[in-house]
Amino acid sequence: MIEGGRIWLKAWQQAAVAVGSAVGALLDPRRADLIAALGETTGKHAFERVLQRMKSSPEGRALLLERPRVVCAKVGHAWDLPANTFGAAYARFMGSRNFSPDDRPPVRFMDTDELAYVAMRAREVHDFWHTLFDLPTNLIGETALKLIEFEQMGLPMCLLSVIGGTARFNEKQRKLFYQHYFPWAIRAGMQSTDLMCVYYEQHFHEDLEDVRRKLQIVPAPTVP
Repeated sequence: MIEGGRIWLKAWQQAAVAVGSAVGALLDPRRADLIAALGETTGKHAFERVLQRMKSSPEGRALLLERPRVVCAKVGHAWDLPANTFGAAYARFMGSRNFSPDDRPPVRFMDTDELAYVAMRAREVHDFWHTLFDLPTNLIGETALKLIEFEQMGLPMCLLSVIGGTARFNEKQRKLFYQHYFPWAIRAGMQSTDLMCVYYEQHFHEDLEDVRRKLQIVPAPTVP
């Protein structure tokens, strides 16, 4: 069970929450709770497709059976792993930004426990993807990762985030994004393996570059 308490909504109520969340997120993109609500209320069919793919994958089935959570109590050992490992790279990413795995908002608007877990998992692996794709957490980096997430999961919220992110670019950021990050993100999202079917915690002890090769991940370009 995903803690936090789920709320069952009628169709018109979901639409109202989606519109309200979209407006609120545009006014204040830092509101993770509104972005999460938008993702849930507009992404049910996308999450259902992800769920079916997970059921068809050995690692995906293991995730659905064991339902691991990306929280401090479960991933804290990553901070003790050798520097070359994926786990250590994730720990550096989180520590250098003073991020905590426990900061993700709970799932509230999914119909079933399985879909609630898929939505939570999608939310919690976001920083794993930042680490593997070597993307910063600035506006350009987050927008590029949302594009990859859209390719991987098909969530409408991800596409809306890309549109919203590019709308807030200044001229220099826009040129940088479309010259370097946009074409890379399109290729990277398409050529990577199905990243929602990866049991990342079981790869923490592996060399970071080996994990990238295994998942067919090409890190973000080095921009001059």
